[in-house]
Amino acid sequence: REAGRHNDAYIVLDSALSVQPDNPELLYEAGLTAERIGKPELLEIHLKHLLTVKPDHAHALNALGYSLAERNIRLPEAHDLITKALRLAPEDPFIMDSMGWVLFRQGKLSEALKTLEQAYKIKADPEIAAHLSEVLWTLDRKDEARQLLKEASKANPDNEVLAGAIKKLLP
Repeated sequence: REAGRHNDAYIVLDSALSVQPDNPELLYEAGLTAERIGKPELLEIHLKHLLTVKPDHAHALNALGYSLAERNIRLPEAHDLITKALRLAPEDPFIMDSMGWVLFRQGKLSEALKTLEQAYKIKADPEIAAHLSEVLWTLDRKDEARQLLKEASKANPDNEVLAGAIKKLLP
């Protein structure tokens, strides 16, 4: 995975799951790796299995909810999953980011803005910055969005999510 060989990593994880089908760590990693190789249906299978084994796995709830929100599908389900994750880890900035993103996708812009600003105050992460800048842009606060993107890209020049937001929002 660290070498960027996500297909190979998925094959290894899938093989390990055939021996340990209920291993939470393997299920979680297999799910995330499946999404990296463009197979969100496998992410869902692995994370839903993990949630039957360990229903209070905050990061699995968050990852599944975020994946749905990112694909802009089943948003009420995504919101429910992320809400459960937030109950388990209320101060986790990445789960807060996911909540902000699903709220944005649902058109709840003021709630999304508040949630993403809180998350960014806790952790100035480039992906949170990308989401926050998109909300600011949509709220016609373009100067703030530009400034945030500029600062975040200076600190994180190689982040793909941030680069995608810059390409999308800035001419």
